[in-house]
Amino acid sequence: MTSGADSAYFERLGATSFRATDHVGGAWDTATQHVAPALGLMVHAVEADLRSRRDDALVVGRLSFDILGTMPVDVVDIEVAVVRPGRTIELVEARLGHTGRDVVRLRAWLLRPGETSHLAGSAFAALPSPDQTPVWDGTSLWPGGFIGSVDVRRHLHEPGRGTYWVRSRVPLLAGEQVSPLAATAGLFDIANGMVVRADPQHVAFPNVDLTAHLFRAPAPGWVGFDTTVSFGAGGLGVTSTVLHDVDGPVGTMSQALTVRPVSAPSAPR
Repeated sequence: MTSGADSAYFERLGATSFRATDHVGGAWDTATQHVAPALGLMVHAVEADLRSRRDDALVVGRLSFDILGTMPVDVVDIEVAVVRPGRTIELVEARLGHTGRDVVRLRAWLLRPGETSHLAGSAFAALPSPDQTPVWDGTSLWPGGFIGSVDVRRHLHEPGRGTYWVRSRVPLLAGEQVSPLAATAGLFDIANGMVVRADPQHVAFPNVDLTAHLFRAPAPGWVGFDTTVSFGAGGLGVTSTVLHDVDGPVGTMSQALTVRPVSAPSAPR
């Protein structure tokens, strides 16, 4: 491993292959990847594919990820295909796999941008700025290289409800420029673990998907989350979030959870 590669979440090995570093170590299981950086890498692949095909700058309106399983901290491959081509709207699919097995599938709607500044606005409440939000050490609750790679500022209002800001100290891809959206998307999946409803040593609640709808592109830097976690009585849950940057809200996000009480802290997660 080179020091440059080790300072990022991934190192490019080829046109479609990438090596994960220890910075992607998971929270439920440190031997597997936290899926958050991989989601950002998939967005980067979608944007690179778009630039290679056309020059009219469609923008991402929706990112919908299905998480099919776990993967070790190892080499992954990404393939991108256009599902629904169009002059002003496209649906693109990306598949991230490990040793020939799909682990994450992404479907992204790409839309033609336009001038609507006279209509811009949202009723979503503003967040206190990162400077107004207390520092919180996520490693006090979660293990793993990914959680150890980010700075967190958090207001916990009650279990399952809070607002927080997250910023990574690690670039997404070694030696390669990525967009603010790809870098931001590489933090989205942290939402399910920042304002937990239950102690993860006693209740597992991994998410099986993540869908983000965006009404503007995020600025680089801090990513803000206004999150509510809900558990039902039948083993299902939802983590719902309004996404922000330092200038205000940018979109919404949801994650479907499978809620599984465990008999002891050492039970498989």
